[in-house]
Amino acid sequence: MILYSVIMFAVAALLLGLGTAIRRGNTDLIHDYHRTHVRASERLDYGRAFAKGLFVMAAGLAASGVIALFGTEGRVVAWAVAVLLAGLVAGIVVIVRVQMRYNGGL
Repeated sequence: MILYSVIMFAVAALLLGLGTAIRRGNTDLIHDYHRTHVRASERLDYGRAFAKGLFVMAAGLAASGVIALFGTEGRVVAWAVAVLLAGLVAGIVVIVRVQMRYNGGL
């Protein structure tokens, strides 16, 4: 499970870095299609809200990696996967809500 944890930590760090860049205003990292209806005056707020979804996903990945370090028993693995899925779903929900609010749809 150490390899799993390392992968989770690496992807969490990647999402954390990407989220930080977007939060600071670099919304060009988000695909053009997802930014077409976002007003220029709302770009910074859009980036901050979008980054929250990435931070939630990064937290879920990191928490799953930490849980996986506790062993390879079925119960530990199940918890690690459950936390991973919960974090990803929560992050996607945040991003979808941001898209609906600022872009007018997906």
